Amino acid sequence: MHQEPPDKRYGYDHMVHGSTYELHDVYAKWLEEQAPGAGGYRSAGISSNGWTARPWHLADHLHPTAWIVEEGKRFLRHARDASCPLFLTLSFYAPHPPLIPPAFYLDRYLRIPLPDPYIGDWPTPPAHHLVDSARVNLRGEALRSARAGYYGLINHIDDQLFWFIQTFIGLSHREGREWLVVFTSDHGEMLGDHYYFRKCEPYEGSARVPLLIRGSSGFGINQGMSTKAPVCLEDVMPTMLDAAGAPIPDGLDGRSLLPLVRGECDRVRDVLPGEHSPCYSKEQAFHSLTDGRWKYIWRPFTGAEQLFDLDTDPGECNNLAAVQPDATAHWRGQLIDWLKDRPEGFTDGKRLLEPREYPGIIPGVGCTA
Repeated sequence: MHQEPPDKRYGYDHMVHGSTYELHDVYAKWLEEQAPGAGGYRSAGISSNGWTARPWHLADHLHPTAWIVEEGKRFLRHARDASCPLFLTLSFYAPHPPLIPPAFYLDRYLRIPLPDPYIGDWPTPPAHHLVDSARVNLRGEALRSARAGYYGLINHIDDQLFWFIQTFIGLSHREGREWLVVFTSDHGEMLGDHYYFRKCEPYEGSARVPLLIRGSSGFGINQGMSTKAPVCLEDVMPTMLDAAGAPIPDGLDGRSLLPLVRGECDRVRDVLPGEHSPCYSKEQAFHSLTDGRWKYIWRPFTGAEQLFDLDTDPGECNNLAAVQPDATAHWRGQLIDWLKDRPEGFTDGKRLLEPREYPGIIPGVGCTA
């Protein structure tokens, strides 16, 4: 998890923290005990934010994904207070680069045909191929290897989570407790779509992530249902509070998803906004709106607009902003209304404008244009 300071409890009674960036966290110390001098991620020989892939170079049980699951199972069996309700978070670093799944999972995807990236009619191919670049035009084996590495990391998490969830549900049944599992992610991976790698983009590869909910019969969840209604990470907190029968504070951006998964409504919001301040460049900053079918994107430092119909163009290959001016004007007006009270000056209430600055939410982390 990205958190500062990293060892603060944030309301948890028990925390075991591991990160690929830290040399002295709990995982690193455990790994040194299990395989002295191994070095973990730092000895893998590839970038922690790049597109190169290779198999995990140590025993499979030493992989951080396996370690996280084993720590979770150990806590369930030995470290928790069984007389109290339980809220447990497992936060995986994978499938984030470095792309180093165990060899079995990398080989599985290197041996089968893999889908090509989506390349739309709007992006310009970059001229370089730096291994840690957010924009790169990969082809051939380099592209196959990157995609196989990422898919392998996902498959590894799926298999590891199967064993954890079996343990969790089994204990819940034996103790006669209701149980709820929510699986999601903070972002996806562009993985070559439109010549992008990494995250921080409003496109489907980066922004559309799984949000899966399953629970015991007492929650009344329609098992196996799916929806295209727009939901987001902020919905997890109110969903969990709702499930626990706890009050949901006023002013939250998120909504409880229990009414949605029970079939009591077909959506919890009409439109989902998204945004990102400048990260790799000023030009990358964006604001977006989607209702699940249409997606509108505005780049505040360039003024560029994009409009996609996700029903007919799920890969976002055809920018309709210029060819459907009425629809674009509608979504632009929606964004103006959404941003009109923001202090950065994104709009005067009639037009979208280049902002003055992006103040930091956390002191020292601001990005001023």
